[in-house]
Amino acid sequence: MNNWKHGRHVLLCITGGIAAYKIPALVRLIKKADCEVEIILTKSACNFVTPMTLATLSGKKIWTDDDFDHTIPHIKLTQWADLLVVAPCTANTLGKIANGIADNLLTSAVIAASCPVLIFPAMNENMYENPATQENLSVLSERGLHVVEPSEGDLACGVAGKGRMPEPEEIMQEIFRAFCVHDMTGKNVLVTAGPTREYIDPVRYISNPSTGKMGVAMARAAWYRGAEVKVVAGPVDVEPYSFELIHVESALEMLEAVKANFSWADYIVKAAAVGDYRAKEFHANKIKRGDKDSITLELIQNPDIAAEVGKLKRDGQVLIGFAAETENLLDNAQEKLVRKNLDYILANDVSAKNAGFGVDTNTLKLIHKSKPVKTFTGLKIDIAFEVWSDVLQD
Repeated sequence: MNNWKHGRHVLLCITGGIAAYKIPALVRLIKKADCEVEIILTKSACNFVTPMTLATLSGKKIWTDDDFDHTIPHIKLTQWADLLVVAPCTANTLGKIANGIADNLLTSAVIAASCPVLIFPAMNENMYENPATQENLSVLSERGLHVVEPSEGDLACGVAGKGRMPEPEEIMQEIFRAFCVHDMTGKNVLVTAGPTREYIDPVRYISNPSTGKMGVAMARAAWYRGAEVKVVAGPVDVEPYSFELIHVESALEMLEAVKANFSWADYIVKAAAVGDYRAKEFHANKIKRGDKDSITLELIQNPDIAAEVGKLKRDGQVLIGFAAETENLLDNAQEKLVRKNLDYILANDVSAKNAGFGVDTNTLKLIHKSKPVKTFTGLKIDIAFEVWSDVLQD
């Protein structure tokens, strides 16, 4: 079983900023990810989120300055933690940490930590841009703490600007990345995901049930492991968070986007369910029902994006394809591996239960020209980790 996140220990440290109201939702996400969480609150943070709320959600005692005594909780907690997260981190606490001031349980824990530390500064834009704050941020980054830039948007002070703490879902992405060994640092990964839509007229199109989940899982797993990632996606409902998302609709648009980013990529993952055909003629106006019992629609082939990329592949580039099949799974996939000049292909029986389109689980067979076939079953994100681990062995 892949154990990249299951059972990991998160020490969550909360300071007295209005963004603390988001923390109960974050605690829920940490628990949902099968991680354990311990929580430290500053005295000011208790004015924004109560210890009782957090104790109920975490199932644990909440640590405050009242616990800062001979039991040395800041040492025990940091020895237990795989990751320490400060969210939100006010300008005041930021300055204390940068200058080695340990005058409460939270700052003492950060200074005592030997595990990775994630800092999420959240404050008014002017406070964030102040030279003193920027200098403190630089100091922390130089010391190896990972500072996540705040988002832009409406702030509690009534103005819009940079200073918002990211949403809990975004914070979880950073937590997952911090759990992982960054064995893909310096690598660029281009992923295609989701369906394409081939329009017949302004209101009708040919498509398929793909939701892009497998492609997004491949993208996220690569980003967690340190890669820079771009995703060329058809119409899918996905928040990019950590990667650049390039929206397209048709197969022709996807081909152009892939070509535009082709030279940048070290790894190209063709996980999109690209339409093989499109209407020969696009009708500018909606086709009316009329009196006819039937109409004839003539289709022409779309370009084979994976095959096009296979022709252009340079030395050192790795091309990973997918084969969505309903019969003769291995034979069809192996034929595509050779014909499209792929390095790997992942064969997917989309007719199988709990596999294929629209579900969070999958069963994939990883095929290489000179390696034994491997089968991966489970959550798509866990499968993605297994696939990258195998590919990186080359």
